[in-house]
Amino acid sequence: MGQPAAAGDPAGAVVIRVLLADDQALVRGAFALLVNSADDMEVVGEAGTGVEAVTLTQDLRPDVVLMDIRMPNTDGIEATRQIFADDGSSGSKVLILTTFETDTNVLRGLRAGACGFLPKDTRPDALLAAIRTIAAGEALLSPGATRAVITRALSRPDAPASERLARLTAREREVLRLVAAGRSNQEIADELVVSPLTAKTHVARILAKVGARDRIHLVIAAYEAGLA
Repeated sequence: MGQPAAAGDPAGAVVIRVLLADDQALVRGAFALLVNSADDMEVVGEAGTGVEAVTLTQDLRPDVVLMDIRMPNTDGIEATRQIFADDGSSGSKVLILTTFETDTNVLRGLRAGACGFLPKDTRPDALLAAIRTIAAGEALLSPGATRAVITRALSRPDAPASERLARLTAREREVLRLVAAGRSNQEIADELVVSPLTAKTHVARILAKVGARDRIHLVIAAYEAGLA
C-alpha cells in the first residue's frame, strides 16, 4: 500500500504511510517526530479519538496505524475492529501501543484484528523496526503481551479453537506446535528435516484451515485449544 518515495530518494523506494491515533496531542507529536525522522516513513494523519481513527483510516488508507487503546468516544480496540470490518480499510495494519498491557486488552486487540501489541515505553529504534515489520505483513508481540496471551489462553480453553484444530493433519499439528514455540519456518524445516518451502507451505495451509490472520493468531488458537 506504500506510495513511491519523493524525488531524491533511492529509485524504487517505498515510504511507509503511518496514521497516529492517540488522545494526547503531546504523545502524537513525539511519535510524529520519531516516525518522520525515518527516511522510509511518513505520518499521513493524526486522530485524537477512536472515531477519527476509523474515519481517517478509511479516507487515507495508511499502511500502518499506531493505535492507543484508551481514547474518547470509541476506544482503540473497537476502532481496530471497525477498521478490519470495512473492506476498504482492512488492508491497513494496526499496531497497538499502550500502557495497559493486560491479558484482556491483548486478546481483545488481537481478536479485533491488530497485527501487533507494544508498550508505549518501547525504545524508539525498536518501535521503528516494529512499524517496518507490521508494514511487511508480519506480526509481533512484546514479551509482556506474549505472556498475557498465554496466561489468558491457558486459564480459559476455547472450544471453537479445538474444533478448528481438529481439521489439521498429524503433521500440521506438529508444525503448529513448533509455530507456537516461536520457531521460524527455517527452524521448523531443520527440526522436521524438510525444505523451508515445505515448512512455509504447511504454515500457509494451517492458517487457511484454522482461519487465522497470521502466526500470532495461530499461537493464540494453539494455546486456547491446549495444543501448545
